[in-house]
Amino acid sequence: MPFYTRGDVTIHYSDEGSGFPLLATPGGGLNSIMSGWPNQVINVREEFKNDFRIITMDQRNAQGGQSTGPVQVEDPWGAFADDQLGLMDHLGIDKFGFIGFCIGGPFAMTLIKQAPDRVVAAVLCQPVGHAAATPDAMYDSGHDIWGPALIANRPDLNMETIDQYLHNLYRIQPDFMYSVSRDFARSCQTPLLVMPDDTPSHSLEAAMAMAELAPNAQATVYPWKEDPDIKAQTINQVRDFLKAHQPVAV
Repeated sequence: MPFYTRGDVTIHYSDEGSGFPLLATPGGGLNSIMSGWPNQVINVREEFKNDFRIITMDQRNAQGGQSTGPVQVEDPWGAFADDQLGLMDHLGIDKFGFIGFCIGGPFAMTLIKQAPDRVVAAVLCQPVGHAAATPDAMYDSGHDIWGPALIANRPDLNMETIDQYLHNLYRIQPDFMYSVSRDFARSCQTPLLVMPDDTPSHSLEAAMAMAELAPNAQATVYPWKEDPDIKAQTINQVRDFLKAHQPVAV
């Protein structure tokens, strides 16, 4: 699988299938990597390989992946979006659909905020977000697991930098989807399909708030993943949603 380099960032990615481009990010929090797709609730690379041109990637500095770059303390969500949009630029792709799992919820909203004319529709599967009962679930995971593993191989980093980075990801706006405000959600015209979950990190309240606030958002049934028949129907709903919003070929 190829690499894309932009300045001091190197992204390991995959580009497979044919059809309208779909940028897909697996879950795993800050350890979102391509090799994790078989363990996701939906393996997008297998499930949609005959429907879309699927672009996926290791996020920068994810453990087990091969994408590297600075720990961008200032505007960390924007840095992820820059990596993702830069990859699409590298591939010559202007407009695309997006499906993001877990941390892919904030990824989706940051992409839409930075490039609203490029993301034609987005699926937020089990999105992370603020939960009143477990407000620091994502911060703690980064501090206890991701951060120590990263600095073990990066002498340029220390836990002070890691903690400031995590603070800017999850505590500057300790509400909702972390990367955008509720006011932005109310103004978002991009079609959204929200697939709720309910875990300490996958906030049900944040997912449902997004589905209610964004004017062109809808939610799948919940729960959807436990019953095989409902899960299959939901996967078809995702496929139909993405296809319905791709531009019509002229």
